[in-house]
Amino acid sequence: MKKGSWYDFISNVHSVAGGVSFPWRWLRYAGAIGIDHPRASEPTTKVGTNAVPRNGKLRFTSQHENRRSKDTHHFSGGRWVQVLYALTDFLLVCIDGLIAFSFRFLPSSPERILHWSRISSELGFSVNRYAAFFLLYGSLTLLFCQSQSLYQTVRTRTATQESFAILKAVTLSTLLLSAFIYFSGVKIVSRLVIACAGALNVITFAAWRLVKRRVVLGRAERGIGARNAVIVGAGRVGQALSEYLTENKQLGYQFKGFLDANHSGQPKLLGKIEDLARISRLEFIDEVLITIPSERELVKKVTAEARLLRLNVKVVPELYDGLGWDAPIQYVGDFPVMELHWEPIPGFGLFLKRVIDILGAGMGLVVLSPVLVATAIAIRLGSPGPALYCSQRVGKKGRRFSCYKFRSMVVKADEMKDHLRHLNERQGPTFKIASDPRITGLGKFLRKYSLDEIPQLWNVLKGDMSLVGPRPHPVDDYEQYSLEHLRRLDVKPGITGLWQVTARQDPSFETNMKLDLEYIENWNISLDMGILAKTLLEIAGGSGT
Repeated sequence: MKKGSWYDFISNVHSVAGGVSFPWRWLRYAGAIGIDHPRASEPTTKVGTNAVPRNGKLRFTSQHENRRSKDTHHFSGGRWVQVLYALTDFLLVCIDGLIAFSFRFLPSSPERILHWSRISSELGFSVNRYAAFFLLYGSLTLLFCQSQSLYQTVRTRTATQESFAILKAVTLSTLLLSAFIYFSGVKIVSRLVIACAGALNVITFAAWRLVKRRVVLGRAERGIGARNAVIVGAGRVGQALSEYLTENKQLGYQFKGFLDANHSGQPKLLGKIEDLARISRLEFIDEVLITIPSERELVKKVTAEARLLRLNVKVVPELYDGLGWDAPIQYVGDFPVMELHWEPIPGFGLFLKRVIDILGAGMGLVVLSPVLVATAIAIRLGSPGPALYCSQRVGKKGRRFSCYKFRSMVVKADEMKDHLRHLNERQGPTFKIASDPRITGLGKFLRKYSLDEIPQLWNVLKGDMSLVGPRPHPVDDYEQYSLEHLRRLDVKPGITGLWQVTARQDPSFETNMKLDLEYIENWNISLDMGILAKTLLEIAGGSGT
């Protein structure tokens, strides 16, 4: 290649990729280079680096300190292995790009791709620009592969799961590159070349990882590079762990035996816990697995001694008679916790619900602004007092907020409420009178067509309420709730709800509660849309009271 061609090539790389650095720098800054060791997927949590003896006591270091120490410890081994993985992927992206380009533009003689400058003049565009885009493509692919943990050997992940992760990473990087090409206005880059290169990337990435997987797992099953482990505690959990390690050689452990003071009849018993120093030298132990975490003093003693012997220590947390099997170990700040139960939250559904709330409330306030102004003027002219009525209501998780409505009653109606409780027609903590003497003449019309509720669109915009949900009750009604009634406060209150469109005239609070819980337990966007449609029909029919 001529000097000018190299200069053009480097210039295109910088202009297209925005100064993309070498891929291993990207990986390092993105945290891609981790430890080639099964951490999160194992049913244990490491405490060997957490517990540091100081003046006879245990000092627990932070999670970030532990990560730094692990990175330093494995820099000469695991980190460079993962750099090699990343470079292999990057090289394959470039090769696959050349193949896709050759078959698209040079189907008769693909070997001519080596003569860049000559091809550029024949094709009428710069091949260097293609090369620059493929370098950018390689960097994006490496970042997305890292997000799928493809540069860490997760030994419990199947080949199918790994292939799906590859498909996801390559698809995302290809779509992002295609979007960049489209919005940058570059016309010379063929989308067919990008699509073919993406397909080749999926095939080649999966192929070389399958070969690597077979080599690594074969070595592990033959015991090559395995870590000799001893289990402290020969009870039920210890027995289960030993069987699991024996049956799953790919995890990289060679089980040597137990240390326990009680189970003397166990054939794999190597000695008592006090014999750790002798057994570790005799059996060339690398790692100690503790299965009796409730013995706190014993755990601290074994950990301190293991540190002097330069042994790794892991603790199987209390499993609570099987309740903790397969429970993930996570961090709350610097505190490791075991998640025994996780209630799934429909994050995307809630996000979509909030988007609908904002758009619906915003458009409603704009479209209905003439109605708002006319209603406010009519209220002021019809009776003394403000146009808006503001009261404290109880919302999600018991949070109190100011709820806005058009005033449909006389001023100081709340002060008259206690004197009218004997006329209450509702069962339970709520208060309702069909012929309430506090309601003004205009207020009856507003309530019939639910016009008094329009200002609550502002509450929806603020986030206090949603378009659809259980109705927010006043504070004095909330104070009469029983324990089971509090479940209706698990979600945001709404302007309309399932009760309003199915049993609005039913005076029973239990019916109201039943329908609210039915809505909470079966919520989805389609249900909200159906309730909103039925609400419009109810308003048009004037079914309000």
